[in-house]
Amino acid sequence: MAAAASAQPLFSVPIPPLGEHPGGAVVATQPAPGVYLLTITSPPDNRLTSASCAALLDALDLVEFGGYPPGVLVTTSGIAKFYSNGLDLAHALATPGFMPRLLYRLFHRLLTYPMPTVALLPGHAFAAGLMLAMHHDYRVMNPDRGFACVNELEFGVPLKPAMSSIFRLKLGPATYRALVLEARRFGGRAALEAGIVDRVGGLDAVLDLVRERKLTGKAKTGIYGLLKAEMYRESVALLSEEGHAAEEEKERRLVQSEERRRAEGRRRVVELKEKSKL
Repeated sequence: MAAAASAQPLFSVPIPPLGEHPGGAVVATQPAPGVYLLTITSPPDNRLTSASCAALLDALDLVEFGGYPPGVLVTTSGIAKFYSNGLDLAHALATPGFMPRLLYRLFHRLLTYPMPTVALLPGHAFAAGLMLAMHHDYRVMNPDRGFACVNELEFGVPLKPAMSSIFRLKLGPATYRALVLEARRFGGRAALEAGIVDRVGGLDAVLDLVRERKLTGKAKTGIYGLLKAEMYRESVALLSEEGHAAEEEKERRLVQSEERRRAEGRRRVVELKEKSKL
C-alpha cells in the first residue's frame, strides 16, 4: 500500500555553492500517495553543474533505497521561469570526467529508473535541460510560459551521440530535425502537438496523468527499469563510460577525416581555378 501523502519535506539534499552559482537544494515532497516530487532550486536558472548533478543523483538514490514504497518519481523546478537552462558550459569543459561521470550518469539513472518518471516543466528547458526532461518517461509543460529548445546550433557546439540519441529514440524525424537543425523553440502547446511533452499544465496535470495511467502501481513487479533499459538500449550504451570513450575516439577520427576532406577540397578548387585560366 502506498504511503500517505505529506506536505512536509521527506528530505532535502543541498546543492553546494560552485563558482558563480550560489547553491541551492533538491527537496523531496509527496504531493499524493506514491508520488515523490523532487523540486530543484539552483539559482538563477538551474544550470546542470557537477554540484547539481551530484545532488540529483543522491536524491534519486534516497527515493529508491530510502525505504519508500515504489511509486512515481517527478522532477520540477523551484524557479518559475526555468526547468533548467542547460549546462554551465565553461564549468563542464573545465571539470575532468564531467560528461561520463556526472551528466551522462544522471541521464542513465533517469532513463533506467525503476519507477515511472515525469518531468514537470514550469518554464524554459534549454539544451541539456531539455535532454534531462527527455530522459524521463513522461513530460508535462506549462502551456503559457517557457520554451523547449535544443539551441546548440546557435552557439556552435555539436551534439554528442549520447545527447542526440534520446531525441532520435523518442521523437519523430520532423520534430527531431526542427529541434536540432533549426533550433526551433517550442512553447507548451506546440511541444504537445510535436510529441515532445505528453500534456500541458502544472502539478495537477501531472497527478491526473499518474492517476489516468495508473502509474503508481507500475513499479511493483521490480522490472520497470529493466524494461526501459531494453527499450532504450542505444542510449543506455552511449551513456556508459565505455560507450562515451568509444564515441570520443570515433569523433576524433571523424574530425581528422573532415580536416582532410576540407584540405583536399581547397586544393581541388585551386586546381580548378588554375585550369580555368588556360
